[in-house]
Amino acid sequence: MQHHIAIAGASGRMGHMLIEAIQAADDCTLSGALDIAGAAALGSDAAAFTGKPAGVAITADLAQGLQDAHALIDFTRPEGTMAHLAACRAAGVNLVIGTTGVSDAQKAQIAEAAQDIAIVMAPNMSVGVNVTFKLLQMAAKAMATGYDIEIIEAHHRHKVDAPSGTALRMGEVIAEAIGRDLKECAVYERYGHTGERDPSTIGFSTIRGGDIVGDHTVLFAGTGERIEITHKSSSRATYAEGSLRAARFLAGKRSGLFDMFDVLGLPKD
Repeated sequence: MQHHIAIAGASGRMGHMLIEAIQAADDCTLSGALDIAGAAALGSDAAAFTGKPAGVAITADLAQGLQDAHALIDFTRPEGTMAHLAACRAAGVNLVIGTTGVSDAQKAQIAEAAQDIAIVMAPNMSVGVNVTFKLLQMAAKAMATGYDIEIIEAHHRHKVDAPSGTALRMGEVIAEAIGRDLKECAVYERYGHTGERDPSTIGFSTIRGGDIVGDHTVLFAGTGERIEITHKSSSRATYAEGSLRAARFLAGKRSGLFDMFDVLGLPKD
């Protein structure tokens, strides 16, 4: 089966990685390329940067960009993603969402739209990161007491949200595994006289600098030992490959909200 895929944010860094991945995949075809109104790349061939033009012009017209697509892959920003969600719902095009920083209200809108189209939504599309989520779930259950849990993440200087969506998802996975609510136990900053650490909390530390693609470490600090589970990305190619797996997973599905555990066949408990 040939998968016809459109890309949102086609002229951005992640858009370029996705276009390269599609061109390298025998079973995928670039069918549309979207960018915001006023973008310098509008009208140009979406794959021109590769030296192998795809015959697909970048457009800000959502209906035009989606008209030949089976699925749209979206790594943009929340406001853009919500516009793409509405367009996909109207056109009957499935959607892969890798956008981070999505609010609870926006997540509710995505869940509602999943009644009409099939959606994979995940804060990180990397296969390795999602296997890491599973390892964290197992570790948290075994170390639910007697261990302080800290999540440290580092990204490039251009990232605009913090903590990263991946770090937050790590916190959610851990909190769910040990019967806590992350909204109630997360600590996002420490300054001044903080007092002793509350053992029921999950701490977050954020680093921004240089061109770091994405590093995440979860520290389980006990008395006499500490366990660190780390994932480091050296290329966005892993996100692109995972996104294509998600798009393939959606083929033939008419509705439903899925995550990368569904795509990879990983058990959720």
